[in-house]
Amino acid sequence: MFEGILSLSGSFMACCCSYSTLKAWLPILSWLPRYKLKWLQMDLLAGITVGLTTVPQALAYAEVAGLPVQYGLYSAFMGGFIYTLLGTSKDVTLGPTAIMSLLCFSVVGGQPHRAVLLTLLCGLIQAVMALLRLGFLLDFISFPVIKGFTCAAAVTIGFGQVKNILGLKDVPHQFFLEVYYTFYKIPEARIGDVVLGLLCLAVLVMLMFMKMGLGSEDVPPCSRLARKLVWAVATMRNALVVVAASLVAFSWDAYGHHVFTITGKTSQGLPPFRPPPTSDTMANGTVVSFGEIVEDFGGGLAVIPIMGLLESIAIAKAFASQNDYRIDANQELLAIGVTNIMGSFVSAYPVTGSFGRTAVNSQTGVCSPAGGIVTSVIVLLSLEFLMPVFYYIPKACLAAVIICAVAPMVDYHVVANMWRIRKLDLLPFVVTFLMSFWQVQYGIIAGVAVSGAMLLYNMARPQIKVSDHGVLVMELSSGLSFPATEHLSHIIHTQALQVSLPRSVVLDCHHVSVIDYTVISELRDLLRQFKLRDVQLVFSRLQPSVLEVLLAADLQGLRHTDSVEAALQMESENLLND
Repeated sequence: MFEGILSLSGSFMACCCSYSTLKAWLPILSWLPRYKLKWLQMDLLAGITVGLTTVPQALAYAEVAGLPVQYGLYSAFMGGFIYTLLGTSKDVTLGPTAIMSLLCFSVVGGQPHRAVLLTLLCGLIQAVMALLRLGFLLDFISFPVIKGFTCAAAVTIGFGQVKNILGLKDVPHQFFLEVYYTFYKIPEARIGDVVLGLLCLAVLVMLMFMKMGLGSEDVPPCSRLARKLVWAVATMRNALVVVAASLVAFSWDAYGHHVFTITGKTSQGLPPFRPPPTSDTMANGTVVSFGEIVEDFGGGLAVIPIMGLLESIAIAKAFASQNDYRIDANQELLAIGVTNIMGSFVSAYPVTGSFGRTAVNSQTGVCSPAGGIVTSVIVLLSLEFLMPVFYYIPKACLAAVIICAVAPMVDYHVVANMWRIRKLDLLPFVVTFLMSFWQVQYGIIAGVAVSGAMLLYNMARPQIKVSDHGVLVMELSSGLSFPATEHLSHIIHTQALQVSLPRSVVLDCHHVSVIDYTVISELRDLLRQFKLRDVQLVFSRLQPSVLEVLLAADLQGLRHTDSVEAALQMESENLLND
């Protein structure tokens, strides 16, 4: 009887543990059982609002990626379904973004088959990072590098759309050539595109400032209704401007006046669900193998997954802090990775979290990740029924949408802040910013390399405060790892051992929490040098874990005290005895 009860209780505990594990991998199991009808109303409202923002942005970002516009929509719906199952933030929306579109173009050059294969490989890398709990690697990309990249990307993307505002054709995509030929071809600008593009820009900017200038909630009911109306119109400004511009283009085209450069024919219907291609065929019939394609991707295959993770996790953390909940960073990595893997089966290019659409989602009052399902359904309906309508969308209008989306990314305030707080941080910022105009992935790699060099230099050259109390006291301002041993040894030799009268040293180690074999070897040599000169090296304020390692190393002549004062007193007594 007793054994049966124990067996039942053991089985129950095992089931509880397995369910807890399942909830950790499928966060939907945490919020779905307590889902409320009121949440459904808010999620529907948020999903529809974000959907009306997503469709025009997805079409525009496909242009940035150099792909046919339908690929923007192919990339915009899978994230809503996957993130509902695996995501830990109620606010985040996954889909195409300006930065990922630019990175995609820089790697695949507007080739759809390669963009889809890139999506699969990025998703696999991101999912493996999540399963191996490698999210900490993202911590090595510093804030100045991220800001330098986003500012350069905003300038590159924004200027890249000037040619569409002007209606210019055959302009190279390489940034410096693009700048030159855009100005060179200004006389070829189409008046219709210029007028429509500038008008769309003006309307979008006006609506954006109207939304920013809305007053507080403490207003009369009639004013509150007006505020909500202005907020709704301003929030859906992209969709409204695209629809209005398309109607204008259709009207002129119907009367036989082709004054605008329009998107043109697009593929109608949902994309087929099939594995991404693992080879490519060139225009001359040459077949490019999988290995050759991956080789062509080069460093982009590392940069794109990492930047996608950085962008999405930064957004998730920001809104989690704002709305008072917690996220699981490694679970977010998994959600993005699986989204990209599954997206590659529906011809998507790499996606990540979108700050603008996430902000709209949060402001509309979304209550759960289920709002993403509504957004995805709207994108699917657009693919199925509205693709013929997209034929008349003017490229100048999409360019205006993109320029307004990326303009806030140029954060000039951050330069002033870095100058005021720590001028040296401007070095990785400037390197990343300038190199990104050559190749965006090289900009990130160069910025990370400079930041890494600065970090390693600080590790190898820690500040050592030296004070004279009859005995030299040397205080390490940070930890002591193997790159710093030569620096420490040099200072001790020059100030204590290689002077005319060798001096004892008290080494204040209260900042040292970890010690390695290289450090032990150097300390053993230093103790021998002090003994030869008949002076002392005393260790003070050692942490228990470090003291345990030093004792285990069996260092000859090791002396240690609990405080600097005790070490000084010990040395004073030795001097008196001598």
